[in-house]
Amino acid sequence: MRLTFPAMEKSEGAGRQSIDEYADDVIAFMKELKIRSAVFVGISMGSAIALTLALKYPKQVLGLGLLGSGSKMRVAPTLLEMAGSPNTFESAVSMINENCFGAETPKNLLELSKRTMLEIRPPVLLGDLLACNEFDVTSQLELIKVPTLIICGAEDKMTPSKFSESLHVGIVNSKLHILDKTGHMVMLEQPETVANLLKLFIDGIPLKVRKPRKKRIIPDGTTEPAPQTESAPPVEPATPKPEEAAPEKKSTDVEIVLM
Repeated sequence: MRLTFPAMEKSEGAGRQSIDEYADDVIAFMKELKIRSAVFVGISMGSAIALTLALKYPKQVLGLGLLGSGSKMRVAPTLLEMAGSPNTFESAVSMINENCFGAETPKNLLELSKRTMLEIRPPVLLGDLLACNEFDVTSQLELIKVPTLIICGAEDKMTPSKFSESLHVGIVNSKLHILDKTGHMVMLEQPETVANLLKLFIDGIPLKVRKPRKKRIIPDGTTEPAPQTESAPPVEPATPKPEEAAPEKKSTDVEIVLM
């Protein structure tokens, strides 16, 4: 599923002022839908939110897909100043858009991206840029243990590939793919390649299985028997007909949240 944050695109509400607040929004969203855990895939600020989730709410994270990412995301002071003024907001959007794509990006994709970005309210864009500017989890990367896929473009000017390489070094259970002739918006510039890499990655993530319930002591001092587990004598199941056999459970059955 794809998650749209408050004030993003056509969503109502106010934008957040920190990456931590956005991460809290994700957890609230999961609780509302009764989702216990998920694989989180995010690009740019979305990847910062994914990293924060892995550090702040590790039990809810099965894996991470980090696109155009970094352990810190400093924003140029000039861009912050331009984004904060109504008179220079469109120029700020143009600057961001021009640096988001590789040299071979079709013109129509560049124009579509700019039109979409101009729909963001100026205070929301400024708040997001400030949130990114304050984000820095460099010293905590070693705490992230979940499977992690890192994808970046060789021509990325927003978060150059050296930032993804640092993530790969810092996160022990990670894989890195640098895509040639591609900028920051990897999923738009190389949609099939990114989709295939994500599918292979997610298919390899093991499912979490709930542990069997422990024995409970009841008032008379006896112990309530625990539910039958794998260590109990196996019950011979009825052999299903070939066409009725249950499909094998795969990791693709887990929830995937795109940000």
